[in-house]
Amino acid sequence: MSVSSEVQASDDSLPHKLNSKTSFLGLKLYFVIGILLLCAIAVFLVIFIYISLNKKYRKRKMRVKHSSGLIPLVSKEIVEIKSLNREVNYEKAEVKISNADLKEPEVEVEIKGGKRSGESEVSGGSRSDVSVDPENIGWGRWYSLKELEMATRGFAVENVIGEGGYGIVYRGILQDGSVVAVKNLLNNKGQAEKEFKVEVEAIGKVRHKNLVGLIGCCAEGAQRMLVYEYVDNGNLEQWLHGDVGSVSPLTWDIRMRIAIGTAKGLSYLHEGLEPKVVHRDVKSSNILLDRKWNPKVSDFGLAKLLGSEASYVTTRVMGTFGYVSPEYASTGMLSEGSDVYSFGVLLMEIITGRSPIDYSRPAGEMNLVDWFKGMVASRRGEELVDPLIEVQPPPRGLKRALLVCLRCIDLDINKRPKMGQIVHMLEADDFPFRSEIRSAREKDPIPSGADASTETEHTSKNGGVGDIDKSRWR
Repeated sequence: MSVSSEVQASDDSLPHKLNSKTSFLGLKLYFVIGILLLCAIAVFLVIFIYISLNKKYRKRKMRVKHSSGLIPLVSKEIVEIKSLNREVNYEKAEVKISNADLKEPEVEVEIKGGKRSGESEVSGGSRSDVSVDPENIGWGRWYSLKELEMATRGFAVENVIGEGGYGIVYRGILQDGSVVAVKNLLNNKGQAEKEFKVEVEAIGKVRHKNLVGLIGCCAEGAQRMLVYEYVDNGNLEQWLHGDVGSVSPLTWDIRMRIAIGTAKGLSYLHEGLEPKVVHRDVKSSNILLDRKWNPKVSDFGLAKLLGSEASYVTTRVMGTFGYVSPEYASTGMLSEGSDVYSFGVLLMEIITGRSPIDYSRPAGEMNLVDWFKGMVASRRGEELVDPLIEVQPPPRGLKRALLVCLRCIDLDINKRPKMGQIVHMLEADDFPFRSEIRSAREKDPIPSGADASTETEHTSKNGGVGDIDKSRWR
């Protein structure tokens, strides 16, 4: 009796069960368990390798070789402000109207490339459907779809150098060996057709060292493509906000060179062309850089033409959140001053290394413009400089740059300088109007305490923080 119970107990033991044969090919249980474990480990490794390779591939898509390393990757959602007013045909209105005639547009914030309000459905047509006749454009060259497919190797993903709501930009090599950037516009409810026409009409014949040159175009079927000169050092946003290490390669002198070059490009659009061109989307990601850090303003898909007799044009409120001027966002009235305001925000971004809107920062620092004004008003201008700049800027140069920022973002559009004036202010050793102001002060009698308080109160009511701070910095 005891012997049989011992035999039964040994049969129920774990070693015996593991050594027992299974119905799966007559293999022992421990061998089957081992196979299952190996299969599970293999599946896990495959999934892990796939995820790792996918991450590396995404990063590699936006990086190019550079003598100082790789262009830092910046992946951000592009946000636009758009008007929902469909009753007014904003695209063709170029006459002056009073504020009473304007209905305050309802504004929404959405991701660029998403649903676009107030835009009609436009189907892609043939070559004859394009309003700008590519056969007689008088500049550049007409490219066939086949040529651009060959240049980009079938629009291969490894040739992608940028993408967003507007479309995808590819690096291409033409048959003559020249390197180009091919922008394939996404046809979101006819947006490709609209941006295609705008860019061809606005900058087709424009040539300036600080503007990206449009070499040619392609319009076959529903496809709309633009061919630009290739700028191979990424954009300003990547170098300001990407992972560049503990010290930024953008020194103070380089940053000022970028700011001045950008101002020169915008000045040419505003003052050197007829009709003048208002860019409408001045921001760091639209400032391309070459190997010598020379800037080139790009992406004219939102640009508007403005005749010499018109001081502004009413249009849909479009642009990137944080850069749009207050008067344009509230009324839809677009002018050169709108670009000047956006440039002022861009210059703040260049100085501080901060994004115009950053929700990861404390409540008082989320909005760059408000934080910037407060710091200057508190005489803490030195603390505004990007901590990644190794060599601090000269005090005089810093004060000059800060004052230019404040003048550009003045709430009174008539007090904002022209882009040409901004170029002179940034290039000059001192402001050209400084001596005039001092001489005027010397001639005027010293105001009483009551007059001074009244003047300060009047300035604050008009929102002119810049005016108050300018006197402090002098």
